[in-house]
Amino acid sequence: MNTPSWQHYSHPADMGIRGLGRTKNEAFAQAALALTAIITDPAKISPTEQIDICCEAQEQETLFVDWLNAIIYEMATRQMLFNSFTVKIKVNSLTAKALGEKIDVKKHQPAVEVKAATYMDLKVQQTEDGKWVAQCIVDV
Repeated sequence: MNTPSWQHYSHPADMGIRGLGRTKNEAFAQAALALTAIITDPAKISPTEQIDICCEAQEQETLFVDWLNAIIYEMATRQMLFNSFTVKIKVNSLTAKALGEKIDVKKHQPAVEVKAATYMDLKVQQTEDGKWVAQCIVDV
């Protein structure tokens, strides 16, 4: 894997998301894109408005869940969808920029609402080949 990517994976009741990247920052950003892709096709979203997001946690796994839940919160309170994420992680804190636009039901045709990121199947780790994986189950 030379380029960052994301995946969905099956889970009996909810949906698994996985971000893959050359760095932890990329893996977190790709997982956020996977989160968006549960709701709508990210290509339908115009990156016209920027939102800043900050999180802090003692462990990288908790930081990952907090990051995804911060995105879910921003989507719900601002009535927005995002398709571009720039993430910077320093020890126990994360700062990010999310680009997107207000939800337009006709344009975006949202499929489901993501309620929360969970600690189920939670993993943030560097693989043997030096790449990063960030994943968990989200409640839909």
